[in-house]
Amino acid sequence: MRLSTKSRFAVAAMIDLALREQAGPVPLGSIGERLQISLSYLEQMFSKLRQQGLVDSTRGPGGGYTLARAAQAISVADIIMAVEGARALQLETATGAGEAGCALTQELWTSLNTKMMEHLQSITLHQLGEEQRAKGGVHVEARPASKRGIFAQRKAAPAKSTVPNSVFALAGALGSSR
Repeated sequence: MRLSTKSRFAVAAMIDLALREQAGPVPLGSIGERLQISLSYLEQMFSKLRQQGLVDSTRGPGGGYTLARAAQAISVADIIMAVEGARALQLETATGAGEAGCALTQELWTSLNTKMMEHLQSITLHQLGEEQRAKGGVHVEARPASKRGIFAQRKAAPAKSTVPNSVFALAGALGSSR
């Protein structure tokens, strides 16, 4: 099993997302600021996470990423496999003169790889998030409500609007009755 910096960043970003998604989609820029990871690096990582069905994206104002499944259903192994691909499971093997020596320890490394994978599959994103909350080191800020739809248009309308005020009042009444 290969545990690269990319894997570590992906797990950290997914924990951050799990901690904050209840307030709505989480923008990658805010994750990047908190974790000190570049936006372009996060975009590449989250593209792979989305392709593997771990996150969903929402475009536009108020957009960002949310978990595609419950945090209890996402393991650390799922995250690593999503960003590293099949090579995450491959054992490093030597070539050349040392091959005979590797053959002697191949069973050891295969067993260790299996144990590591089992352990990483047993750790869920939910568990990691709860551990962070228990430590008290995580501050989850409330996000302001996004301004979308007719309400944003009403506020942005010029003072001399050609739309009668009664239309805005009706739209407001319809929106609050839903």
